[in-house]
Amino acid sequence: MGTLIYDGADGFAFDDRVLAHLQAVIATKLRRREGFLLIWTDRTGGIEGTLRSIWLDPSISLQFVFAHPELPELNRDWLGLLTERANGNSGLVLEDALRAEIREEVPAGSFAAARAHRRDA
Repeated sequence: MGTLIYDGADGFAFDDRVLAHLQAVIATKLRRREGFLLIWTDRTGGIEGTLRSIWLDPSISLQFVFAHPELPELNRDWLGLLTERANGNSGLVLEDALRAEIREEVPAGSFAAARAHRRDA
């Protein structure tokens, strides 16, 4: 699990693969000087979870801390969908089901796919 550190204080846990996609979308938006909302259910405190929203703006400090030394491979389709949502009036709503789909996807030819294939052999 990686961490999105917001404004130097709060850290929010995300799977590395989800965090890598968020990093790409957030960096693009902030590079264009566009602020937006990121909304998700934070389940680190329990099953029911807490609905969180943070305003992302170029003036607010962000850090992306990954659990692994290599960034996961990015999927253009997920980037397109997340960017489209970030551009909408409601902000980037990151539902549990979408996070699960991004997290579970293992692109062909990736390190994880090769490791899984060796383990099954």
